[in-house]
Amino acid sequence: MSNPHHSALLAKAETLVDALPYMQRYAGRTFVVKYGGHAMGDPEKAVDFAEDVVLLKAVGINVVVVHGGGPQIGAMLKKVGVESQFIDGLRVTDKATAEVAEMVLSGAINKEIVGWIAKAGGKAMGVSGKDGGMVTARKVQRTRKDPDSLIEQAVDLGFVGEPEKIDTRVIETISGAGMIPVIAPIAAGPDGGTYNVNADTMAGAIAAALGASRLFLLTDVPGVLDKQGQLLTDLTPAAIEGLKADGTISGGMIPKLETCIHAVEAGCEAAVVLDGRVSHAMLLEIFTQEGAGTLIRAG
Repeated sequence: MSNPHHSALLAKAETLVDALPYMQRYAGRTFVVKYGGHAMGDPEKAVDFAEDVVLLKAVGINVVVVHGGGPQIGAMLKKVGVESQFIDGLRVTDKATAEVAEMVLSGAINKEIVGWIAKAGGKAMGVSGKDGGMVTARKVQRTRKDPDSLIEQAVDLGFVGEPEKIDTRVIETISGAGMIPVIAPIAAGPDGGTYNVNADTMAGAIAAALGASRLFLLTDVPGVLDKQGQLLTDLTPAAIEGLKADGTISGGMIPKLETCIHAVEAGCEAAVVLDGRVSHAMLLEIFTQEGAGTLIRAG
């Protein structure tokens, strides 16, 4: 008669054996993970996330975490009485807002993630893009059409930047010392000013600069869905353009996929849009044949 306990142990052993080819494939490679959304605000999911990155590091994968923090910045701005102004859904970052953003991102959130990783048995070092000149940003230039004249007008979003230059030495030094870099999306401009950078954009630029094997964007949706709500598991830049044209992809998914396209065309092997609300979604994506999200390759 079979022993249920023995069967359960055997199933666990078989899971590890199934994962072995993937562990061998990715050992010594680099994964860049953008961590944010509602998964970051859920203590249970935060524990799962920390366990995942510690496990990846333990099997020889160099994990680099880039985190967001929009909701937390909004809450702190409200707390200190700084009013947010938005243009076309983008927060205008004046000097006071930039100071609060740096305090929340480089301080509270960054060190909280470092703490979660330590609790899961790993070692992490929290830095921002300013440290060691890691990320140099340029001011974001945006335009919008005047609703009356339909003339394109420049929009000043204040201290909002995008990566212009990445120096990977700080990241490589931290990873080489056996630790996990946890990076806040704050960068210095060539003028020495401080810029708030979109976390997806920062992660994509870092993944490209490192020639990462994977860029993971953890989101609040399962991935890219077709018009019937089914998950699209493999996409190329050309396919994404077609899906944008026919309206399948819209809203906030467009900038995420543009980040993925830029990363894979600039040196990252592949990018994955994943549901960060699903426990251990990254492990399911990496160590199983089925995967768990939408994979984007250069084509």
